[in-house]
Amino acid sequence: MKRLSNKVAIITGGGQGVGLGIAQAFADEGASIVLTGRTPDKLAAVVPDLEARGAKVAIHPADARSRADANKVVEFTVETFGGIDILVNNAQSTIPGLSFKDYGDEEIASTVESGLYGTIYHMQAVWPHMAKRGGGSIINFGSRQGIVAPAGYSVYGATKEAIRGLSRVAAREMGPDGIRVNVINPSAMSPAALKWLSDFPEEAASNLLEVSLRRWGDANKDIGPVAVFLATDESQYVSGQTINVDGGMVML
Repeated sequence: MKRLSNKVAIITGGGQGVGLGIAQAFADEGASIVLTGRTPDKLAAVVPDLEARGAKVAIHPADARSRADANKVVEFTVETFGGIDILVNNAQSTIPGLSFKDYGDEEIASTVESGLYGTIYHMQAVWPHMAKRGGGSIINFGSRQGIVAPAGYSVYGATKEAIRGLSRVAAREMGPDGIRVNVINPSAMSPAALKWLSDFPEEAASNLLEVSLRRWGDANKDIGPVAVFLATDESQYVSGQTINVDGGMVML
């Protein structure tokens, strides 16, 4: 039996990048997966690959910033697969390189609502369903930008640190229901990362020198296995923790 056989996972922002890499890793381990995102075509395009890897897959277009959408995703998942065991809160918008003084209301809202609000909405929505099944695993996402505080990532870094703080408190409150909450701080190639490489080549070259392993991460091969570990009973006594998966950029 595969490690995630008979497990049901929701992955927000699952059509590309880190979300897709984790979906591929989950599929390899036999999970049933609901992918969400704002672009239906992106979600539909990755389904054949995930099914070929061994997953049962359903898609539900949704905006992570909407509580109503989060509730609908959870209801859809329960109706489709009978319950929820794993939540991966990957969805996040960002504007790389934008100076703090230039953030307007629209930019602030886009960043905070997609990351922090979306994480809150989905966690609240899955809680009773996970509790009913005797527990579950929630995987949230922070970022090195929230820890090392590089210029140009003020609201994004603040959002990611807020998610880390939320995750620690949620781990305490949800723990009695058997629900574990952990955070991954990832570094991996994605469409957004590739655009950053193109738009800010000098910053990218400098950052690569900070990676002890001197290579960029792979969403499936590097981030995916850590997410699988956190999703399985192999990490049954791990909760409230942040794991940096960044090739040795941040060492705590």
